[in-house]
Amino acid sequence: MDLIKHALVEVRGLKLHVAEIGTGPKVVLFLHGFPEIWYTWRYQMNAVAAAGYRAIAIDFRGYGLSEQPAEPEKGNFMDLVDDVVALLDRLGINKVFLIGKDFGSITAYLVAVVHPERVSGLVSLGIPFLLPGPNCIRNDLMPSGFYITRWQETGRAEADFGRLDVKTVVRNIYILFSGTEPPTARDDQEIMDLVDPSTPLPPWLSEEDLAAYASLYEKSGFRFALQVPYRSLGIDCGITDPKVTAPTLLINGQKDYLLKFAGMEDYTKSEQLKHFVPDLENLFLDEGNHFVHENLPKQVNELIINFLAKHCH
Repeated sequence: MDLIKHALVEVRGLKLHVAEIGTGPKVVLFLHGFPEIWYTWRYQMNAVAAAGYRAIAIDFRGYGLSEQPAEPEKGNFMDLVDDVVALLDRLGINKVFLIGKDFGSITAYLVAVVHPERVSGLVSLGIPFLLPGPNCIRNDLMPSGFYITRWQETGRAEADFGRLDVKTVVRNIYILFSGTEPPTARDDQEIMDLVDPSTPLPPWLSEEDLAAYASLYEKSGFRFALQVPYRSLGIDCGITDPKVTAPTLLINGQKDYLLKFAGMEDYTKSEQLKHFVPDLENLFLDEGNHFVHENLPKQVNELIINFLAKHCH
């Protein structure tokens, strides 16, 4: 971790936090999900740098050490796509391998669709190809207390999270998202009520790791995080007939709660995915959960490095 360098890079009027290790022309850019931050890629960054790549991880705008946009509530996925491309331009990087997790994967897919000439290959952890828009996540087919439905409601998550300190909120979300069922509250509960305070952290996440996440969310808060991804998931991004032409590896944890979203497991395992991502390799790790890169880092690192080697020309 000590070898990872940190900088603030001005991109589209905002300073973005950029973590980096390794050198050379072969570049891998990591895009985090929620409740993560650049730090979620600590194992992967070190592994790909040791394999001869330049590894870069960012905090998205409004997250961690990156600056907040002036109007967080107007943010959407295309802002992140434009940030990624502008960052590559700023750093003088022509082509890149993108590795995404959670909503970072959605951003990676969008970059690959809109700017195919910039993407050498793509690895997604747990998220099949999804396009933001009305049918992205079928909340209407989930119970009313489904966490995404709750968090999309203006003010509700703010009030729920606001009862607790930031570290406890991050801790609770890590515990909930490590489970095999989508977090769902009863009518008389909020999402934070689903975690008993005595519940231990998952065995692969240390108190030091939690402190690292918490310190970054203490700086940024959750304002932009609730907008992107949650409240902007249903915003149509204006793309018709999307295609990811770059070679793509999808690594799924068989115990990822996302597979229990309405229709998600069937879609993830279907041939329909090949329509959007023709050059797709789709793998399932039996013991992997939503944080497969943190709970099975050695296996995931090996898969990533093999994929990079295969497609690095």
